[in-house]
Amino acid sequence: MHRVGSTGNTSNSTRPRKEKRLTYVLSDADDTKHCAGINCLAVLESPVPKGHDYLFTGSRDGTLKRWALDEDAATCSATFESHVDWVNDTVVAGDNTLVSCSSDTTLKTWNCLSDGMCTRTLRQHSDYVTCLATAGKNSNLVASGGLGGEVFIWDIEAALTPVTKSGDATEDDCSNGISGSGNSMPMTSLRTISSSNSISMHTTPSHGYVPIAAKGHKESVYALTMNNSGTLLVSGGTEKVVRVWDPRTGSKTMKLRGHNDNIRALLLDPTGRFCLSGSSDSMIRLWDLGQQRCLHSYAVHTDSVWALASTPSFSHVYSGGRDLSLYLTDLATRESLLLCTKEHPILQLAVHDDSIWVATTDSSIHRWPAEVRNPQKVFQRGGSFLAGNLSFSRARVSLEGSTPVPVYKEPTFIIPGTPAIVQHEILNNRRHVLTKDTAGSVKLWEITRGVVVEDYGKVSFEEKKEKLFEMVSIPAWFTVDTRLGSLSIHLDTPQCFSAELYSTDLSIGGRPEDDKVNLARETLKGLLAHWLAKRRQRLGSQPSANGDVLSGVRGHAHSRIEIDGNSENDSMVYPPFEFSNSSPPSIITEGSQGGTWRKKITDLDGTEDDKDFPYWCLDCVLNNRLPARENTKCSFYLQPCEGSAIQILTQGKLSAPRILRIHKVINYVVEKIVQEKPLDGVNPEGTFAPGLPVGQLQHSAVGDVSFRSGLKPWPKVRPSIEILCNNQVLSPDMSLATVRAYVWKKPEDLVLNYRVIQGR
Repeated sequence: MHRVGSTGNTSNSTRPRKEKRLTYVLSDADDTKHCAGINCLAVLESPVPKGHDYLFTGSRDGTLKRWALDEDAATCSATFESHVDWVNDTVVAGDNTLVSCSSDTTLKTWNCLSDGMCTRTLRQHSDYVTCLATAGKNSNLVASGGLGGEVFIWDIEAALTPVTKSGDATEDDCSNGISGSGNSMPMTSLRTISSSNSISMHTTPSHGYVPIAAKGHKESVYALTMNNSGTLLVSGGTEKVVRVWDPRTGSKTMKLRGHNDNIRALLLDPTGRFCLSGSSDSMIRLWDLGQQRCLHSYAVHTDSVWALASTPSFSHVYSGGRDLSLYLTDLATRESLLLCTKEHPILQLAVHDDSIWVATTDSSIHRWPAEVRNPQKVFQRGGSFLAGNLSFSRARVSLEGSTPVPVYKEPTFIIPGTPAIVQHEILNNRRHVLTKDTAGSVKLWEITRGVVVEDYGKVSFEEKKEKLFEMVSIPAWFTVDTRLGSLSIHLDTPQCFSAELYSTDLSIGGRPEDDKVNLARETLKGLLAHWLAKRRQRLGSQPSANGDVLSGVRGHAHSRIEIDGNSENDSMVYPPFEFSNSSPPSIITEGSQGGTWRKKITDLDGTEDDKDFPYWCLDCVLNNRLPARENTKCSFYLQPCEGSAIQILTQGKLSAPRILRIHKVINYVVEKIVQEKPLDGVNPEGTFAPGLPVGQLQHSAVGDVSFRSGLKPWPKVRPSIEILCNNQVLSPDMSLATVRAYVWKKPEDLVLNYRVIQGR
């Protein structure tokens, strides 16, 4: 488990963040496919003979999917989207309740047969939740373990049943799948297991529930398993020991030593007497819990064992892991057989009928023949070997004296996924991102629309990046990561509001030439267009001229607020900021209550408010207000070239927007030259005197003159002027920011020179 910062989880982040972040996750593919590795599998068999069986898959893309299984088909019938980080495990519990856990530190419950609506979010873990276990016959009992060293035991039926009818939400607003207070506790019977066996009371006064709590394991927990009756729970992790507990009381019953590395997989037989463990030491061990000892060690794998599954009789075990191999081992005879080899490490296994589903770090799921009902049939094919009792590096004996050959070459069925993005580069225009996926395809994304604008196929990423280089300088208004297998675009205030472009640069028609567009503001309008339409339908009114009013929200914490005066307060979305409804992005964010949540932008119903969204986001979209921004201006000096006959037109420092084009500076110089006695109105301090015709300038502070919008287009008049910086002639289309970044290259104020172009 890689310790990487969660996409949406900010409660455990060590990086201080005053304001909540808004993230949107882009999707280029069919929503019926996963776009990252598959961490977990769960099978729900139909209670009726000819009904559909279902396979549930949980992915590193943060979603779960339900697949309706036929003999040679698997149809995605629902996507369960609410987690904001990797889904690490899932089990079916209770009355058709799907329980999932995630690196976002939460457990979530879902109705197995629903359209994917989250019914409850359970918040108790302090770190990534890595594993779940449930009891077959007492299926309301679910255990969860995580990197925080905690193991919690949940009564799912109690967790889903509110015990109070007060106005305070006990947990999720189920209609939104958005959790309640970040400090809230689920109304559930809860016990925490401790390696020290001490049990303490944990109170949550806000909701009146007093669960039994205890300190967890000393170190991280990676594996859990429970017997059918729910009377035994076994856990393992980085402590390298197998711990056995009574889940009914939270008391420790035994501790078994033998493995030399992390325990990554556990499996109990139905009676609870025998336990199998798989470890990063590459060994599989069979334990007799009654005798409290290890019966056998199986040296089958060449690397970490990450997944175990057994036949119903517990006579044979299927195992997979980091060595990309799936083995079948007879626990009694120690005979082992290589069933297949994969291209990716195996993360989890699920037996179904006479086959086995295999989940790997790839986004596809494969079904392989397994002869689950009669595994001896596979051994009759030959090619087996005896599993030794030492690690593979020291001993391994093949019955046929050769390296094992896989029994099966191809899976019987594949549920395809979408290749995950593994490399990205933000281009200088700050609107395009170049990506490369696991299949080697290189694509160009326009993040303000959430679409792929160019698919280059399998080309060199570095060469394409160099070819797309532009000499432009635009502030970094967003950040990107690909942890979920797709592009996650992060917006943090106030940095995200630092980038502006002219409407003409974005090909937006019907706007004044010097109309400035704030990229983050327009992107937020595009993302929340559906929400805003639904909200106005619900309110039954249009926004007033002074902006929308948020009822019942707190006052803004910032004292410096800017009204975006260059844009009309409307909800019109410009074409460069229109997001697709066919492949809509998902939003990950949080408001003043309830923790982080995730939803498709088209699933927002208009009821969300500042309890769900960051206030700065709503203030921008509804009230057209932006936080105070830094570094939107560029200061510079404008001087004649050395030896030029033109007199100095200005004596002070000038200031203009960073995006101002050099041709505007040329216009200014030309108009100053053609003015009669241009310097008569300037006093010795360099401040423009009241009697001076303003022309293309407006008065600012002493010695500081600002360009104002409304400059005329570059006129074709004599004299013709060119602008230089560091003796380099500048293109009229360059911005001041670009000149400073690529030509001036100094921390001091920019110095521009002007001269007359001879012969024109």
